[in-house]
Amino acid sequence: MSDTPETHDTEAQHLERPRVVELDAELGSLFRVLDDGFVRVVDYMGSDESIVQAARVSYGKGTKHVQEDRGLIRYLLRHRHTTPFEMCEIKLHVRVPMDCWRQWIRHRTASVNEYSTRYSVAIDAAQTTTPDGWRVQSKGNRQGSDGVLDHETGARLTQQEKDLQEQLRRVYEERLEVGVAREQARKDLPLSTYTEAYWKVDLHNLLHFLALRMDDHAQWEIREYARTIGNEIVAKWCPIAWEAFHDYRMESMSLTGLEFPIVTAINAGTPEKATALATEYGWLKTGKSGALLRHRERREFEEKLARLNLTAPWR
Repeated sequence: MSDTPETHDTEAQHLERPRVVELDAELGSLFRVLDDGFVRVVDYMGSDESIVQAARVSYGKGTKHVQEDRGLIRYLLRHRHTTPFEMCEIKLHVRVPMDCWRQWIRHRTASVNEYSTRYSVAIDAAQTTTPDGWRVQSKGNRQGSDGVLDHETGARLTQQEKDLQEQLRRVYEERLEVGVAREQARKDLPLSTYTEAYWKVDLHNLLHFLALRMDDHAQWEIREYARTIGNEIVAKWCPIAWEAFHDYRMESMSLTGLEFPIVTAINAGTPEKATALATEYGWLKTGKSGALLRHRERREFEEKLARLNLTAPWR
């Protein structure tokens, strides 16, 4: 009996690595972000075609009809069949401020190798803020901002920032000059100091990262990186998947099991039923003045109603 593994073909197939001409043209190119940051593509594996191949469990090119491929990819993303998207991977080289990187690295679904200030001297660059770029703390969102400070105040803060960054850099370099170990000399560097990393991630997890970090509720700095990665890189790498991602994730809206019956009641012309449901959910509690108390879930739902050109009956 032969111990040769059973195969469908008598001869090995010649496979060609999927290539995306538009992305190949960008390999190594810097996409500038913020004042001294960047993102660039180091390497990639797969394409829209790879998603289709994985979904059909085929080894060849699969269908040659682009429209059929587009329909399948859109179906997969629409119904959250995520595994085929994991067949595509990309490796990015990024330069990003350390405070922004802290948020980035929380996405634990990538392979990461970061520039080490234990072995190397810290990058001599820090993110700066323009006089018109100092954002005001949002009153309704503890981790967000709303508007900017006046130019005069901003100019004063920008000068303070410049002086502080220069002072901390001088202290750091003086420590190195007198022989302090790099791992200790770095401890007072500001979080605005840029770091660099190689970041390799599959398309499924990259799209999840982008969905969170391109959102208007994300911090502006990391939104700038996410928008660059999405619009300048993913859009060229997997354009069909990117289109579906926009249609079914970024521009879509979901209704919860609590929200759906309220929308149904509003559409049925029974606002009193909609209000009764909201009351039952505990959304309409009032304070001593009779005004509605803040309620995050109710507010989020009211935003959805506004997108649907509907008005909450309790307002």
